[in-house]
Amino acid sequence: MVALNPWQAVILGLTQGLTEFLPVSSSAHLVFVPELLGIPKPPLLFDVLLHLATGLAVVLYFRRDLTGLIIDGYKGQGEARKLLFWLVLASLPAVILALAFSDLVKAAFGSPIYPAFLLLVTAAMLFSADYAKGQKEMAGLGAVGAFLVGIFQGFALLPGVSRSGSTITAACWWGLSRQAAARFSFLMSIPIIIGAGIYEAKPLFIGEAPAGFDGAYLWGMIAAFISGYFVIHYFLRYLGKGRLSAFGVYCILAGLFMLFRVLI
Repeated sequence: MVALNPWQAVILGLTQGLTEFLPVSSSAHLVFVPELLGIPKPPLLFDVLLHLATGLAVVLYFRRDLTGLIIDGYKGQGEARKLLFWLVLASLPAVILALAFSDLVKAAFGSPIYPAFLLLVTAAMLFSADYAKGQKEMAGLGAVGAFLVGIFQGFALLPGVSRSGSTITAACWWGLSRQAAARFSFLMSIPIIIGAGIYEAKPLFIGEAPAGFDGAYLWGMIAAFISGYFVIHYFLRYLGKGRLSAFGVYCILAGLFMLFRVLI
């Protein structure tokens, strides 16, 4: 396993926390930043641990929503049960696509050119989202809408396709307001991020840490957790008035910069 010093781990942790919930693709940035700063390319396990840390940040931020959903769902309240079902339904496409195309996804992480190009795709989605005039709350999503948003989450397995950007865009075009779309996007990330994180980090939980694993990885997780928590809070506030196309401009600039760097 590649050894990282604590500062390198913190830089990558902040990169994950700042970009996981903003619609700019954290996976692309975890490819770009080591390339630009000369940081040793971290192993997949470290990326998984950073995603797990941001997944825990979502759980903490939406703890009241989640507690209410579980309690109301257990009591048999229809709206809570429907939303829980939609969250499960929205998780299925990503699981299916991950199993079917795991080799393709791994190959896409091998070169900066793939995430650079796919950031331009993310930009196009974000520009389109600003033309959607949805006003519905999450209750207006429906099972079909949840599954459709889940398909877009599956596309975000590829580095450069923003998970939050693609799912928020899909939910907005289905009729949700931007804030409602973002809340559903963040909630639906929990089973995927936590589930994948626990599965991939299983050796750590049974005391079989790979060679080279040390405390620097923990510092990266802490940085990802703290930064991710605050990004959720401020991004939800931003969506009250701000436009997603601002992030689209950033994706275009970042994608073109990396394309020129790789090709020229």
